[in-house]
Amino acid sequence: MKLVRESRSAIAVVESGRTPAFRRITGRRSTATFLALATGLGLALSGCSSDADVASENLSQAAEDFKINRRVVFYNGITDSYILSIEGFCSVETEENNKLTVTCKVGNDYKKHFLGRSDNVTWFAEQLSAANVSTDHYKVFFKPSSIVPDVDVK
Repeated sequence: MKLVRESRSAIAVVESGRTPAFRRITGRRSTATFLALATGLGLALSGCSSDADVASENLSQAAEDFKINRRVVFYNGITDSYILSIEGFCSVETEENNKLTVTCKVGNDYKKHFLGRSDNVTWFAEQLSAANVSTDHYKVFFKPSSIVPDVDVK
């Protein structure tokens, strides 16, 4: 075998006694084979998520977009009482060092709460009503205000 031509799409190889037409077919076949394998691998990997995983991801995304009504409760395990309860369209973020940030949408405004957790205080977030999310696909949202910066010219 001898190397005849190199291009972006394929390398054509000529065996003794083969015609230039064979080179073109071989290059196309290898490209078509590569595309078929890449497509098959992509489809196989995309089917790895279960319905529960997709629904959970979509519920989390909806909650981050303030579309899920939640109740976040802080509970004291020693006194057996609620310390704090926050209800509304809230996003919950856990941080290191037992810190929690709860951001809630109130009309067109937002409130942000910073809370700490200790060895006798725990918290839980409850979704107050069912939400209709897809298990067949993910949703991706692009917000122009977060992509394009707000520039003040003085």
